Amino acid sequence: MEQHQVPQDNISTYASNKKAMYATDRSGSYNVVASSGWEVEEEATMQAVQELERLAGKAYAQVTKGEKSPLLYHMYDKRMDLQVLSESTGLFKWRIKRHFKPAVFWKLSKKMLNRYANALGIAMDELRELPGQYRDANENNSQ
Repeated sequence: MEQHQVPQDNISTYASNKKAMYATDRSGSYNVVASSGWEVEEEATMQAVQELERLAGKAYAQVTKGEKSPLLYHMYDKRMDLQVLSESTGLFKWRIKRHFKPAVFWKLSKKMLNRYANALGIAMDELRELPGQYRDANENNSQ
């Protein structure tokens, strides 16, 4: 991409920040150019965020029914998926999936809970709970 072709669409997901992109100048050399984003990128990001919000709502319902542990909800609430949580904690995905089972989760050591809490950026006590007034944004928009 040439420097004059670098998108400058001022997308909301950048929150008035810029992203570094590589582009060629007239001589063909690569340079870093600041971009305020591209509308297509914004749409893709918003779709991904909406999907994670939908999954968080579904997980919240599963936790309240006792089908899953709060870990599943907090993973989606913090905009992570199984792969990201695995990489953040250094745990195998199969092990994390096992911790989604309430009977297993409630027996986890404080050391393991702290590992999850650090990866999710929340307090260990918060990891064991659900927020009291969760509202799924997608449900509200569809009504």
